[in-house]
Amino acid sequence: MLAGEFYTAADAEIQADQAAARDWMERYNCGVGLTQDQHRELLVEGLGGVGEGVVIRPPFHVDYGYNIKVGNGVFLNFNCVILDVVQVEIGDMTQIGPGVQILTADHPREPALRAQGLEFGRPIRIGRNVWIGAGALIMPGVTIGDDALIGAGSVVTRDVAQGVTVMGNPARPRSA
Repeated sequence: MLAGEFYTAADAEIQADQAAARDWMERYNCGVGLTQDQHRELLVEGLGGVGEGVVIRPPFHVDYGYNIKVGNGVFLNFNCVILDVVQVEIGDMTQIGPGVQILTADHPREPALRAQGLEFGRPIRIGRNVWIGAGALIMPGVTIGDDALIGAGSVVTRDVAQGVTVMGNPARPRSA
């Protein structure tokens, strides 16, 4: 799975990791009254890497958590979903609006392979100081460069270069 090869989500080890992530999410999402330090402790426990000053507002949903690395000063607003079957990296000072979905999970295009329950993942990298507007979808395999801006509701299916603003479905660079 981590190598981006086909896997089946019914695998016992994968199911155990998902169960652990569900338990962690329940504690994190029910922790409204926790202190900032207690929230950080939970983030460090559940994610693969957590920089300083990270704020992730619950509810927050992940597949595994351990494939997610967030840099310093990252902010995720309410109801973000990260399907992290492979690596997701979010650079320093990136801000992510409510309802954003970051989706590394993918499925074969061939019907016979899908019928076998096979899946695969493609990593996502989001650079520094990126702003992703509410409700945007970041699709498998996308890289977003530093200082980019993703318009609210956009569906990002291709890489976004550094400093570029994209919007729409599919997301395209904003015309001048």
